[in-house]
Amino acid sequence: MDMRAEQQQYNPYRVFSRAQWAKLRDDMPMTLQADEIAALRSMHDRLDLREVEDIYLPLSRLLSIYVDAHQRLYFAQRRFLGIEDRKMPYIIGVAGSVAVGKSTTARVLQALLARWSPRPKVDLVTTDGFLYPNAVLEREGLMEKKGFPESYDLQALLTFLSDIKAGRRPVRAPVYSHLTYDIVPGGGIEIDRPDILIVEGLNVLQTGRFPSYLWAVNKLSHRIG
Repeated sequence: MDMRAEQQQYNPYRVFSRAQWAKLRDDMPMTLQADEIAALRSMHDRLDLREVEDIYLPLSRLLSIYVDAHQRLYFAQRRFLGIEDRKMPYIIGVAGSVAVGKSTTARVLQALLARWSPRPKVDLVTTDGFLYPNAVLEREGLMEKKGFPESYDLQALLTFLSDIKAGRRPVRAPVYSHLTYDIVPGGGIEIDRPDILIVEGLNVLQTGRFPSYLWAVNKLSHRIG
């Protein structure tokens, strides 16, 4: 049972104690070893086997339920419409501020989800690769805003995600080097029709502005209403 107070009964968020959340693991076995967790952990993150068992394992179980339901609905829709279509992956966004553990969280989830039956193909992409190259940021006067939404090639990111959802194969994502602090020229990773794609980054869940024509339509509809 969650811990919402009576006055919060209509709050869309649910709050659990650590013990309550850990119980949601049920009888699912732990599939990662301590040395594997150490390899997945970023340098300054505090993460151990107990933390993965109590927090990440129940989370991966919940996500696997979402993935399974999504795939069942997709296959049922294909049967109903009588169409042969490409596999549609389930996309998970992991967002947060700098140095809060996004990368560790994404890597641990990737490792756990990949071991759920029937062993789905789980890929991970960071939005760092969709930053504009430093030369572009310098030219546009955006170097001081590197990491802010305007410093990302949003169109390239949206095209990448659209291609993934459309089942195109393979789809290439650019790569950012944390040694040179710039996009790797000619570099990239290929994503080939995963069952699950985890997208990790600072602004990955931030909503964008309406295009001007949608803003006008929205404003007009409010006036009419």
